[in-house]
Amino acid sequence: MDINDIRAWQTTLLLISFIGIVIWAYSKRRKSQFDEAANLPFADEAQHQATIKKENKS
Repeated sequence: MDINDIRAWQTTLLLISFIGIVIWAYSKRRKSQFDEAANLPFADEAQHQATIKKENKS
């Protein structure tokens, strides 16, 4: 076994890992969790708007 065999195995392993991650990321079971995570930056927006209104009244 020389360095080229190791490189071939490494390439194969990384390709299989990449395909696994792509399948995991685009699976329908994970869609709801990814949608929820995508909306996290906007989760506290209503609270922030209420704070701004309260400060403007004062």
